[in-house]
Amino acid sequence: METAKISNMYTLEETIAADLFKGAEYPWEVLSKISTFILELGAKLDPEKYEKRGENVWVAKSAEVASSAFIGGPAIIDEDAQIRHCAFIRGNAIVGKGAVVGNSTELKNVVLFNKVQVPHYNYVGDSILGFKAHMGAGSITSNVKSDKTLVVVKDKEEQIATGLKKFGAMLGDNVEVGCNSVLNPGTVVGKGSQIYPVSCVRGVVAPGSIYKKQGEIVKKRD
Repeated sequence: METAKISNMYTLEETIAADLFKGAEYPWEVLSKISTFILELGAKLDPEKYEKRGENVWVAKSAEVASSAFIGGPAIIDEDAQIRHCAFIRGNAIVGKGAVVGNSTELKNVVLFNKVQVPHYNYVGDSILGFKAHMGAGSITSNVKSDKTLVVVKDKEEQIATGLKKFGAMLGDNVEVGCNSVLNPGTVVGKGSQIYPVSCVRGVVAPGSIYKKQGEIVKKRD
């Protein structure tokens, strides 16, 4: 399943968490390691650039954090990030350089690469969002199947059993998700793809695609 491989999804130079992905082939393999990685990395961060706020929360001094936002640890907020009004970061979260976590957005067990935007009423859980990925207002990752069975990533006839009960979405670099879309458990969206608003997405979307609806996915024009 080439589309879903880390090497084809992400620019690792665009995250403070690059070492988290070492030795992994697919991005969901690191979801269970985010917490431990944050604790190890946080202890090594330059105190001239980052300050520790509360238990196991490290925030870059150049980041903007609204007084109404909540950041639970372990978490790292990287340089020039914006954590806006009433953002709710539940823990196990890495927010990249220049990323935006907006009004009433909730994060849990995630890696947001640099310049990611989840600016309006988003839920992002058990997910990894690549460089400059953007989720429109109200779009969410659904991270648990309704029947509570383990998540399987499906790309046509090819399937990979993840062994995970909680798995939201893996979005590659420069992915655009339209407003009020739902990314179902096990969704993988390749680099540079676009999801139409009010979509219900599942499975693997090839890079450079436009997802109009289930069964109607077209390649972007050059």
